[in-house]
Amino acid sequence: MILATPALAETPAETARAAMAELEAATIKLDEAETARDRVRALTETVQAFETGLAAMRAGLRAASIRETELRRNLDARDGEVTKLLAALSSLGPEAGPQTFVHPDGPIGAARAGLLMASVTPALSDAAKGLRNDVEEAIALRQLQQDAADTLRQGLTDVQAARTALSQAVADRTDLPRKFTEDSVRTALLIAASETLDGFAAGLSQISENEASLDLDALRGRKGRLPLPVTGEILRRAGETDAAGVTRPGVLVATRPHALVTTPTAATIRYRGPLLDYGLVTILEPEPDILFVFAGLDTVFGETGQVLPEGSPVGLMGGPEGSQNDIRSPMGERAGAALSETLYIEVRQGDAPEDPLGWFADDKELIE
Repeated sequence: MILATPALAETPAETARAAMAELEAATIKLDEAETARDRVRALTETVQAFETGLAAMRAGLRAASIRETELRRNLDARDGEVTKLLAALSSLGPEAGPQTFVHPDGPIGAARAGLLMASVTPALSDAAKGLRNDVEEAIALRQLQQDAADTLRQGLTDVQAARTALSQAVADRTDLPRKFTEDSVRTALLIAASETLDGFAAGLSQISENEASLDLDALRGRKGRLPLPVTGEILRRAGETDAAGVTRPGVLVATRPHALVTTPTAATIRYRGPLLDYGLVTILEPEPDILFVFAGLDTVFGETGQVLPEGSPVGLMGGPEGSQNDIRSPMGERAGAALSETLYIEVRQGDAPEDPLGWFADDKELIE
């Protein structure tokens, strides 16, 4: 199952150029975010725009590279044919036509030769035109890839700057309402006493103080239509066994390094931090008795007890810093180097887990 995507243009060149335009638009968004009233929201949209643009650039340049390789291999394979064609065209000259050929058998032979050349000459011209078009396309694709190099480098630099700015903006944010204050002692005791996520989730209500009653947007009617928290590809569905023989009730999503994770709906942060063998975890409560668990993050945003608006950033995935070569990785690569990080998503209602894919929209695609 594949998630989240822009549509490809008709040709590799058009796709790459459209991606370059997306990255340029994202750069403008980054400049505008500096003066935005809600910098967190503006920078979140900017990071998402860069991620979309870089993914589209990956698809466009990969397709352009493959098309160029096909053209050059085809031209190399037809080298002998090209040589003969050039010789034939050279012998005919630029004004060649049936009337220019004289046959030793006289008018009848000349007429027959003329009929033959009338059929051969257009074929030679069409072949030459096709070869010329292939050569021109190959040259244009190579130039496009060279021109895109600077755009790629700038996009990778800018998206890192946007992520850094977003982290700072989240840390500086003071306008979010709080539903409760975390009891750090009880939290530590609960973590120490919990052997499973079930046990920890059951005890979450015990680690808060001064709970306030806040109305959030109801989830009723939105089940199955919520946006996914991250762009990626489903590696493992709920109930499937992993390589270690462990079966979990959530889904595992492969993402690109440093991908932004957002809340699919307005929710309270019930917990954020390390938990059991899940790594860094954020647990969100969109409404009483419903929990969204996101595990495997490298950075978590916000504070326990804060109420986040829909689409707010909750963290970043880990991974190595991006490079131009990452963007131009070979076709067919899916959950390999490009999708090297994994986010575990679990949804719990009451005391029982539910299949997360029953909550999120799944009619999207990811550009590789």
